[in-house]
Amino acid sequence: MPFIPHTEQDVQDMLEVIGASDIEQLFDEIPANLRSRKLEAVPDAMSEQEISRLMRARAAQDGQPLCFIGAGAYEHHIPAAVWEITTRGEFYSAYTPYQAEASQGTLQLIYEFQSMMTALMGMEVSNASLYDGASALAEAMLMAVRANRKSKSRRILVPSNVHPAYRKTARTIVNNQGIEDLVLPYDESGGHVTLDSLAQYEGEDIAALVISQPNFFGVLEEVDALTDWAHANGALVIAVVNPIAMALLKPPGRWGAEGADIVVGEGQPLGIPLSSGGPYFGFMCTKQAHVRQMPGRIVGRTVDRDGRVGYTLTLQAREQHIRRSKATSNICTNQGLMVTAATIHMAMVGAEGLRRVALTSHARTRKLVEQISGEHLGPRFNRPYFHEVVLTSSLPLKRLLRPLYAQNLQPGYVLNDDYPELGEALLVCATETKSDADLDFYRDHLARAIAAQTAAGCPVKPTMA
Repeated sequence: MPFIPHTEQDVQDMLEVIGASDIEQLFDEIPANLRSRKLEAVPDAMSEQEISRLMRARAAQDGQPLCFIGAGAYEHHIPAAVWEITTRGEFYSAYTPYQAEASQGTLQLIYEFQSMMTALMGMEVSNASLYDGASALAEAMLMAVRANRKSKSRRILVPSNVHPAYRKTARTIVNNQGIEDLVLPYDESGGHVTLDSLAQYEGEDIAALVISQPNFFGVLEEVDALTDWAHANGALVIAVVNPIAMALLKPPGRWGAEGADIVVGEGQPLGIPLSSGGPYFGFMCTKQAHVRQMPGRIVGRTVDRDGRVGYTLTLQAREQHIRRSKATSNICTNQGLMVTAATIHMAMVGAEGLRRVALTSHARTRKLVEQISGEHLGPRFNRPYFHEVVLTSSLPLKRLLRPLYAQNLQPGYVLNDDYPELGEALLVCATETKSDADLDFYRDHLARAIAAQTAAGCPVKPTMA
């Protein structure tokens, strides 16, 4: 079926019924000076064959670089069956399951997703997903202010080692709603948040503390101590986590004596390809005590009067279609297709499979760091890490990395803009997709680039800030 199914005759028949001469007459109340002119820059339409050839040519220009960039989006192996199943018509075309009697398959899948996420995070409740990790953090901050009845401050502590894009997105959303995000510094040696940095807020009214595990630098935080500090000071804990890491590390529900209160993150590592930046999906879990404040929707499992299992929308705390400004959230849907892929991915890989992915990714990153560290490049922080590491360079990175780009190699994420205080700093990441040959390729080309730059007399600076 074409996207617009109406023929020219259909359009004329409808216009005759309503007494209009043409479609433009339907918009005659819009002043002429406000109407758009013809879109001169839009090219002529192309045939399917032409557009297919054009897109193949553009894809070839992009190439398939060997990528060691992480920074919130990660290249993991995705079994072929995941998207073969996900793109079947039953899943691919399914939309919001308002009619439970016609949406049992979709509802069951969301229920399974929620069950898997609560198990992975050690939490009691999960919603059906949000738009992405960054907006999930913003929603968690709004939720924390609503849920923490003991706090009147609307102030939230956000470490500077939380993903910069997450912090910017959250600030854009919550600051206009009267919520203040207070930036916590990271330790210069470890890259983590210390209790000393929290001392100035001891006894103050704080609604919540954000804890990233691992943080943007890949560093592991002292989550137990931070969680206990927050609860002792009447603050809720918002955990921002990598779901793959949670297959290996202590889940947020077991942090400290009471566990995190809200858990969010980016679900892309769970079977979603990089896709030039999206679409991805955010996840959110919480404690049963806060379920009424959680945005999105929850699917429940029950039995009908004949004892048959059935699924239905149990809770839609958002209610923006009814309550408008009084709604719990403006989130109006979930990333259904991405959640479908993630659920199938987790079901296929299993808990042990996710754990092996995490272990292998950590091992690959450790080996990469060992191979490329040396006189001019080395780790910036001295803390344990998961599968990302900040390296500092004694040579200007812009010049140093140029030859690597020419070899179709993406060596990492340059941190100069986000963290200028780190100097020439590069965030590198390796996952289970990287072979020994890939690591050797990186090492060899980097060594050549370093040799060329030092021979050319490039300025040399200390590798440690």
